[in-house]
Amino acid sequence: MVPEPDTEHARTLAALHAAQMYYLQDQTMETIAAELHASRSTVSRLLSYARSAGIVDIQVRSPFAAGAPLERSIADRYRVHAYVVPAPSTLSDVDRLERVALTAARMLNRFIDSNMTVGVAWGSTMSAISRHLVPKDVHNAVIVQLNGAGNSQSSGVDYASEILRRFATAYSATVQQFPLPALFDSPKTRDAFWLERGTRRLLEIQARMDVAVFGLGSPFAAVPSQVYVGGYLEEQDYASLGEDKVVGDIATVFYRIDGSFADVALNARVTGPSFDVLRRVARRVCVAAGEQKLASLQGALAAGVVTDLVLDEGLARRLIEAG
Repeated sequence: MVPEPDTEHARTLAALHAAQMYYLQDQTMETIAAELHASRSTVSRLLSYARSAGIVDIQVRSPFAAGAPLERSIADRYRVHAYVVPAPSTLSDVDRLERVALTAARMLNRFIDSNMTVGVAWGSTMSAISRHLVPKDVHNAVIVQLNGAGNSQSSGVDYASEILRRFATAYSATVQQFPLPALFDSPKTRDAFWLERGTRRLLEIQARMDVAVFGLGSPFAAVPSQVYVGGYLEEQDYASLGEDKVVGDIATVFYRIDGSFADVALNARVTGPSFDVLRRVARRVCVAAGEQKLASLQGALAAGVVTDLVLDEGLARRLIEAG
């Protein structure tokens, strides 16, 4: 019996061989094991590796020409491409987020290709997505951080860098970090930094984005949004958000349920891209999980910053019911 392949190259070749026989030739695992002189459990591990390494890309296609009813309803009403992830109501909020993040991570390979600039936000949802990314062989790709991550307690570099690193590894891309706080102490400080050459260079890269990927920050979410629990906001900031009737944020740009954002007081201090900038990006992938994100999602859709929406079944139903 042949042992597990002892090098990455050998493992990849064996996984490719097993995947071709299993998925393209309809051979049984027993037949593959006999041909590879390996155990059935080894073949099972090789097939799992083929899926996780991106050698195999499995897609499930609906037998209905126009897709699932919920996806059609959302697409018709909000003019976005919707991808609804099945999730029973008994699922915990953490497991629901993981399921949505896993689906989103695998879908991103459809949108990201060579010579693209990809804007990546940070937060609980983006962290979950980054853990499930499937490597894709592209070249000359750039991953750019959408907003600063520092606060009064931490620089935020380690947290944001890990998300960016995972994206860069999956797509063999270079990384452009945004080493600034999420919110400045005053609008004047931000305005001064916006005049710096380094900051202008990052903003110019963001302006060339082909794809932007982000979650929705929400003060109401069961899985806490990082900006609301990570020491980014002071007591007076929460009061300001309440006065402005804020329902969520995208890359720490705050907005109301009607999608308005320009006159939200806190936005004069944030480092995330204005929605006017975001709307110029060809593909804007929003990922949301949990019914508590309903108001945040309604506001994002009203703002017109979403082209592709990945969400769980419960949230999709609430979105349609809310009209």
